[in-house]
Amino acid sequence: MKSYNVRIWGIRQRNSKTAPFQVRWTVNGKVSQEPFATKTLADARRSQLMTAQRAGEAFDAASGLPVSELREASSPTWYDHACSYALMKWPTSAAKHRAGIAEALAAVTASFVSTRRGAPDRAVLRGALREWAFRMVLDPETGEYAPRKDVEGPPPEVWVALEWVSSVSLKVVDVAESDVVRTALGLLSKTLTGKKAADNTFRRKRAVLSNAFRYAIERDLLAFNPLDRIDWAPPETTDEVDFEYVPGPEQAGELLAAVGANGPRGHHLHAFFGCMYYAAMRPAEVAGLKRSDCKLPEQGWGELVLSKSRPEVGAGWTDDGKSYEERGLKRRARKATRPVPIPPVLVALLRAHLDEHGTAPDGRLFRAARGGRVRSTEYTEAWQAARIEALSADEVATPLAKVPYSLRHAGVSLWIKAGVDPVEVARRAGHSPAVLWKFYAKILRGHQDASNRMIDVALKARRDD
Repeated sequence: MKSYNVRIWGIRQRNSKTAPFQVRWTVNGKVSQEPFATKTLADARRSQLMTAQRAGEAFDAASGLPVSELREASSPTWYDHACSYALMKWPTSAAKHRAGIAEALAAVTASFVSTRRGAPDRAVLRGALREWAFRMVLDPETGEYAPRKDVEGPPPEVWVALEWVSSVSLKVVDVAESDVVRTALGLLSKTLTGKKAADNTFRRKRAVLSNAFRYAIERDLLAFNPLDRIDWAPPETTDEVDFEYVPGPEQAGELLAAVGANGPRGHHLHAFFGCMYYAAMRPAEVAGLKRSDCKLPEQGWGELVLSKSRPEVGAGWTDDGKSYEERGLKRRARKATRPVPIPPVLVALLRAHLDEHGTAPDGRLFRAARGGRVRSTEYTEAWQAARIEALSADEVATPLAKVPYSLRHAGVSLWIKAGVDPVEVARRAGHSPAVLWKFYAKILRGHQDASNRMIDVALKARRDD
């Protein structure tokens, strides 16, 4: 129990050869005392206690110590705290977020150490932390989640790495030092290869570190969040799409045609990629698309009412051991939907797909050859084959349409260039206008110029009247 009812007495001299001077004080009526060999030391200790009392600091009634001293004395290591934080977050976090937490914690925990002497290989240490310390599994004995390292027997190199980091990990109170925090932020701002990390990647990992600090405050291990006191900004990067390498309508059409002509697998994925371009859908949204989500008239525009997403993630991060997680739409309430009008060309693609391939037993439009989810490796291979077929050798050597996600960028870019209101573009694409501006600022500025010209025409017409 904490108390402000503190009384500090004068120094008492007692009959002792080794420690004749004694500092005594009471906390909520309970007496505490400490002996000292010299009066100077006793005076210094009494001054510490009085400084804490004058600063309005509470004292712990059980130990008699000021709360700050108790926090220092009982502080766990950062490694132990990070394990506790990952365990606390696991039950309520999405699978991809679990993996993100483990990745961020592995990066900072490897740097929050007192020495590098005897350090294991960097990749082994990061892997041990990510896959064994910060990844949880169900303990068959208790039925509760626990760190994988405590339930399964890790390989010898993993065990050695975890033993090392456990022995040299800084205390949580020591991690709060500005130099230590700055070093961690520097690591989070770079990729494993030393290149600048994307803004979103850095912000996501910084948020994990900040939340871990907040959890330390909640556990009374820290008095404040160290990040709030650090004047630090990551190196300048940009998340804006490089439109030099986003395919235009003609190139997108050629790439889609090349996919469809690439054997049975490509034929099956033709409409999959069509959804990414004509409806600007994310791959995880296409993977979760069901027949009941589709309004496909014989003529004219149709509509997709999106409600599910199947993001791909390692089987070790999901509750059921599957390599994907079925969840609601990104950045939407769990049961929220997003209606997306689709042009006749996509309506025709989807109708033809259903006529030829039908659906999976659960109603999904797209499935792998063996009936499961279409994996990223499968559609990426089909996409790379289509690039070789549709693009010139010089273009293949560039980042032009390098990844399937380029189709989503191409679809959104087409809508903006067509003059669709940016707010409606953002709604159809499933993100906020702010995110739209962040990634598509270059095109939107051009769209703004076109709008300005239309306003000029309208103002001129009024003057002519």
